[in-house]
Amino acid sequence: MNLILRRDQRASLLGKVIFQLDVRAEITQEQMTSIQRYRLGDAVLYSKSELVDRGSGLLGLASRLAFNAMNISVSVSDLINGKRVECKDIVEMLAVEEQIKEAALTFKQVLNAAVHFGGEEVVTI
Repeated sequence: MNLILRRDQRASLLGKVIFQLDVRAEITQEQMTSIQRYRLGDAVLYSKSELVDRGSGLLGLASRLAFNAMNISVSVSDLINGKRVECKDIVEMLAVEEQIKEAALTFKQVLNAAVHFGGEEVVTI
């Protein structure tokens, strides 16, 4: 798996700089087969924040919709298809980039383990 990162920026309607990070993974056919076999496409690799109280009723629904609109998350499918993440400043963008790299490394380990189910792996120590 190769993780491709592209940094960019744009101006908002008010002229403020918005930092953009495009992430995409190049996946081998063997890895794609494991993703489909184990239904890993919806697995979230990175989420900016977690919703603690889901609330109830109409107010809960409104708060969940607002949370989802503001939250940054990257799933396995996002990584395969490519995803653009927008950040308010460069420090946030670099932090998101680092966390996505760590999540992609962990996911690669999951895929490597998935490939070896039903067989054995030799580890040199």
